[in-house]
Amino acid sequence: MTAQQPLKILYLAAEMVPFAKTGGLADVAGSLPKAIRALGHDIRVSMPRYGRIDPIRFGLQEVLPAFPVPMDKQMEEAAVLQGTIASDVPVYFIENAKYYDRDGIYMYPDDAERFIFFCRSALEMLKRLNWRPDIIHCNDWHTAIIPNWLKTVYKDDPFFAQTATVYTIHNLAYQGIFGYRVLEIAGIAEYGFMYHPEMADLAEVVDFMARGIFFADVINTVSEKYAQEILTPEFGEKLDPLLRDRRDRLFGILNGIDYEVMNPATDKYIVQNYDVEHLEKRVQNKLALQQQANLKQDAGIPLIGIISRLTDQKGFDILGDVLDHVLDLDLQLIVLGTGDPHYHEMFSRIAQAYQGKAAVFLTFNAELAQRIYAGTDMFLMPSRFEPCGLGQMIAMRYGSVPIVRATGGLADTVKDFDPRTGEGNGFSFARYDRWALFATIVRALENYKYKDTWRRLQIKGMTADFSWNASARKYVDLYYRAIAARGKETKLEDYGVVRK
Repeated sequence: MTAQQPLKILYLAAEMVPFAKTGGLADVAGSLPKAIRALGHDIRVSMPRYGRIDPIRFGLQEVLPAFPVPMDKQMEEAAVLQGTIASDVPVYFIENAKYYDRDGIYMYPDDAERFIFFCRSALEMLKRLNWRPDIIHCNDWHTAIIPNWLKTVYKDDPFFAQTATVYTIHNLAYQGIFGYRVLEIAGIAEYGFMYHPEMADLAEVVDFMARGIFFADVINTVSEKYAQEILTPEFGEKLDPLLRDRRDRLFGILNGIDYEVMNPATDKYIVQNYDVEHLEKRVQNKLALQQQANLKQDAGIPLIGIISRLTDQKGFDILGDVLDHVLDLDLQLIVLGTGDPHYHEMFSRIAQAYQGKAAVFLTFNAELAQRIYAGTDMFLMPSRFEPCGLGQMIAMRYGSVPIVRATGGLADTVKDFDPRTGEGNGFSFARYDRWALFATIVRALENYKYKDTWRRLQIKGMTADFSWNASARKYVDLYYRAIAARGKETKLEDYGVVRK
């Protein structure tokens, strides 16, 4: 296959906007396929049809009636419904009431079975549709079994003889770790556990993420910096020895954001639309946000926003250590998100103690999120690690200047402002330390006093290109790399297995 030929790609994800979302994976799955389709490739998406996905609302039509799917030496039935995104990207929904007709998406005791069934159904679906993909693009642990299957269960199946796999790591911390029984359910018990001399735990558990990394033809993660970081023990989540073994097939491609959706000139959720040529209009969004959040309405007070999962990973441990000091400064804070209970308690205390200065919304609200991007002066992301991060890119698109820790995708997208040279588009700190964070917030506040300087920072962020265009081309290049790499995999027997 030459680089000029259009590709056929099946993109597999556990979640996808607008159908179901818990995190950034859903945003990527809803945006990247559209950008790849625009480059002329036949890309199609598959995901489970969770109970919350209403077939009538989304106009889903059955394309395959119930068919048998091998599961644990027996058969379960799957049907396939079809919808679309952007009018020309097909989305295949795997339907099975037993596994997916539930209120939520994750955190069920049988999650391993649910996603094994999704993956096996997707492969069997392809045969019934008689659509042979050149690439199966898998995402996170939920779909990591597919590269494993194509090198074992399906290795002699002529239908998949020319199919290569790409495996994307969105967050290495969530690996999908289960017990031996999962190997039986997946039909690969005869191959046993994996073994690595530097990773003894692999011989005792089924780590889906590790299997995706080992068996995929090409692996990538969602920023260049994170691809380097995960080769180290600090960021490698105990898989760094395996990742170092596969580093010749490991790449970093920065996520993008959907510029059609994330556009302050057309955003239906914000009070006043604006663009980079009319930034003076933006202040109306700040005043409206202050009013909605019961903060003092004053355009001159710097307003910092946070939209996040409230977890240690996102840096709320070091922020919590200095939060009272931060709120003693001349600023306002608005927080939107949910997460660990002790952070709910921490922010609830802050909201009570600093009424009129701090507002906290322990929920997720898409409309309020857009208003925070459009109405804040600064956007805070002090993450301990951040594979990519979308919030800082959306914030810049809306003219909110980011304050971040220089890690992963945050380091790739936010360059620290130097007032002497004018270089940089935000404020960042390297050392994961509460006082480094505090000093960076103070530095941002000092620069906020200089309106011309601040306006230049806003313009830099708003005119940067964080769309999917460039990243989609890099993914297409990655697909051709995977096709070239297919068949050159490390042999399982050379790597070592442990059989129960």
